[in-house]
Amino acid sequence: MEIRTLRYFLAVAREGNMTRAAGGLHVTQPTLSKALRALENELGKRLFTRHSFSISLTEEGALLRDRAEDLLLMVDKIEREFLSLDEVTGGDLYLGLAESYQIRYLAREIKRLKDRYPDLRYHITSGDTEQVTERLDKGLLDFAVLCGLPNERKYEHLLFPEADYFGLVMRKDDCLAGREGIRVGDLVGLPLFCSEQSWEGDIRPWAKERFGELRLEGSFRLAYNGSVFVKEGLGYLLALDGLVDTSSESGLVFRPLSPALEVPLCLAWGRRQTLTPIAKRFLDQLRAVFAVCGREDHFAP
Repeated sequence: MEIRTLRYFLAVAREGNMTRAAGGLHVTQPTLSKALRALENELGKRLFTRHSFSISLTEEGALLRDRAEDLLLMVDKIEREFLSLDEVTGGDLYLGLAESYQIRYLAREIKRLKDRYPDLRYHITSGDTEQVTERLDKGLLDFAVLCGLPNERKYEHLLFPEADYFGLVMRKDDCLAGREGIRVGDLVGLPLFCSEQSWEGDIRPWAKERFGELRLEGSFRLAYNGSVFVKEGLGYLLALDGLVDTSSESGLVFRPLSPALEVPLCLAWGRRQTLTPIAKRFLDQLRAVFAVCGREDHFAP
């Protein structure tokens, strides 16, 4: 199975039309059709269902698409990494980010790094811990920013200078808006929004034996989306501070949970991972900055 053939396959899957795909690939339609038939024969499966004016994926074709996308991302990443080995002015940096106001540290340091290495190219994906660690494990990322501490047998990590903390986002005209802190008893009976990861991993241990009294109205991966539902009076959002606009014009307020629920933020990378030259420079830069901020880096023994 050739890399070129997989690129052909993905182009057809994306376009849903053989003629358009051939044009985008700058090959003839017979050449493309022959390559795809050879791929189907090699795998022993039909990958496409052909219609009069279009083409769609079979179930087996959809599976190959998902696997081929990951594979070609890795191939492209390897090619760029080797091209950048001799570059003294840049390279490619791949980051997967959880939501946190502390991402500003990364943005600031990427700006400093780009000032030193003008040809630096950075690629950012966002998601929760499960999503970004999956990409990290596949080798598609150099680093992942995670809420909470990672598995120290698999990852090394660098703690951010501050811990994030949870609170309740609500309309500013809500009766709870006047509280300085929100206790678990205040949440009983309320329609609550939260990410599934935080609900199980953070709220459950914080609420302890009263967790069963709390009601998850809906789950959101992005705090901003949850805040839109809060504005419409549909419920209350449990989220980390700084993720939602709670300025005086927003109509929303944030009140911290009591007792405080803090979550460490860290930069993680694989223990067996070989960092590219530009990734090493970035990590060294972050270590120096975070140490000055008062928090040393932590590694598993």
